[in-house]
Amino acid sequence: MLTVLDPGILTTIQDAGRWGYQQYGVPVSGAMDLPALRVANQLVRNSPDEAALEIHSPVALETNAPHLIGLTGAYARFAINGRAMPMWMSVFARAGSTIEIAPKRTGGWLYLAIHGGIDAPRVLGSKSTFLRGKFGGMEGRAHAAGDQIVIGASTIGDLVAAAGRGADVRSMRLSAIDGDESPTTNIRVILGPHDDWFAPEAIAALTREDFIVSETADRMGYRLRGAMLARQRAQELISCGVPLGAIQVPPDGQPIVLMADHQTTGGYPIIATVIGEDIARVAQSVPGDRLNFQIIALNETPHVT
Repeated sequence: MLTVLDPGILTTIQDAGRWGYQQYGVPVSGAMDLPALRVANQLVRNSPDEAALEIHSPVALETNAPHLIGLTGAYARFAINGRAMPMWMSVFARAGSTIEIAPKRTGGWLYLAIHGGIDAPRVLGSKSTFLRGKFGGMEGRAHAAGDQIVIGASTIGDLVAAAGRGADVRSMRLSAIDGDESPTTNIRVILGPHDDWFAPEAIAALTREDFIVSETADRMGYRLRGAMLARQRAQELISCGVPLGAIQVPPDGQPIVLMADHQTTGGYPIIATVIGEDIARVAQSVPGDRLNFQIIALNETPHVT
């Protein structure tokens, strides 16, 4: 079991998502950076899609039993009882230890996986927290000080000997951004399905200009600032289903990238859609970061497992 000493802001339980219910208006939710979640679970010998803590700001936890843990995602300071610990590697925490995690940059997402997984009820097949719907995870809310997080039974005889398992470099580079800089991140997109709603100049501007992640960025979507993406159709779009990574363009011409908690239908035209492999790169961008969109053909899309 873990006791929450300092919950930070927006610390929730997330797994790989709540699939199969979008036709009923239920978002998938799940981890913002799914590859990082899966690596964290693999480090501690859980199923890759098991629930972990998704962390967005400094937190402190206390262990009530010995645990094998792994931290992945955005670059952060990670310590147990004041001693610095490596990210992207399984580490052992004794009972009564204090775990402190503090992202180096304001924003970004981290995943703390614990061997045995988090013992939370499944709602529609998932432990993921959907805050707007107030279900999943810890009673449908972000964690608060004093919360007790129940951990599943261990299947490892010697937790100390199991520590020290590291992730490969590619996994680390997929989502982690080192330091405090505001980099430009290249994001691959496929045009459409509503690219014909936009003037040719808007399509050109989508790739020519950098777009800045604004302060209006959360688990539902990231609003961007940059060149105005002007429509060439005056009418409004009939609401339709919207996928993860859809780049919607409201009437003000400033795009919104839909993220894990996105609505299931929308009425803004979608100029392009971020490919699955690059969703984590968008998710780990924080306000002030720059995104540069690169259009690729559908048959260029890399295979994602």
